[in-house]
Amino acid sequence: MPPAHRLPLPLRLLPQPPHLLPLPPAAAPAPAAPAAAPAGATKVNAPMPGNILDVKVKEGDQVKENDLLLILEAMKMENEIFAPVSGTVVGVHVKKGDTVNSNDLLISIG
Repeated sequence: MPPAHRLPLPLRLLPQPPHLLPLPPAAAPAPAAPAAAPAGATKVNAPMPGNILDVKVKEGDQVKENDLLLILEAMKMENEIFAPVSGTVVGVHVKKGDTVNSNDLLISIG
């Protein structure tokens, strides 16, 4: 009888049947199309990559030039993003917690 700490080895390794073989990795989903600003609207884009900490406006809000729109965290710093023009917010393309890249569309003002 073999010692208790040794397990017997199989005599022969059999190939796995096709239904037990691992599946090839699934293709990565296509990236979502970037949000588009309505025609004629002023685009407010991300100046740098980061995370959206807070969105201070919603669609339909009236904003004046230099009003605070949102707070973007980048490199451990909170960056306030202000309205470049006065107008009506026609699109909010991010939400709190989103991660954005440079030049991603954040808000549209009409």
